[in-house]
Amino acid sequence: MNLNINPTKIICVGLNYIDHAKELNMKIPEEPIIFLKPTSSIIYNNDKIIIPNQSNRVDYEAELAVVIDKKCKNVKKEDALNYIKGYTILNDITARDLQKKDGQWTRAKSFDTFCPMGPKIVKDINPYNLDIQLKVNGEIKQKSNTKNMIFTVEELIEFISSIMTLYPDDVISTGTPPGVGKLNRGDVVEAEIEDIGILRNYVA
Repeated sequence: MNLNINPTKIICVGLNYIDHAKELNMKIPEEPIIFLKPTSSIIYNNDKIIIPNQSNRVDYEAELAVVIDKKCKNVKKEDALNYIKGYTILNDITARDLQKKDGQWTRAKSFDTFCPMGPKIVKDINPYNLDIQLKVNGEIKQKSNTKNMIFTVEELIEFISSIMTLYPDDVISTGTPPGVGKLNRGDVVEAEIEDIGILRNYVA
């Protein structure tokens, strides 16, 4: 399925991989930590990520993303799979220095081009045993499996839909594994998830 979507919002989950929490020496969260990215940050496969002048440290974060199929509110996790259009890859680009400076995440996550998604939407896959990795210039930087996620896709849909109504094409990005790091101008970054494909972007 081509990635031709028009979400009202992109909801991202922070710290949702056990191995990433260990890497950061952080305790496992009791509830999902969520934040929003604006739809103006979306780009697609083979598009350019633009490093803004305001930041000296822009990082990659490969993530499995869920695309919502129909309007939902207060969904129980047992019913959550009925509301999924499919899965894709999202690279949650982050101005890490601004994230630390601001103490909250909005500015760091919201620049134009900071939400690459693609290359397509895939429906009938098991989201709980997919190899996920990210390469920069052909070198593997992140490598894990979605079985290391702390909160399941169903739990995330239940939690998020208890707060806000989800609409068709809204995106939930399920967090990143360990190994996040810096991007530089001229880099080629490739986020890959088993059974979905490769999301490739160029850094400018």
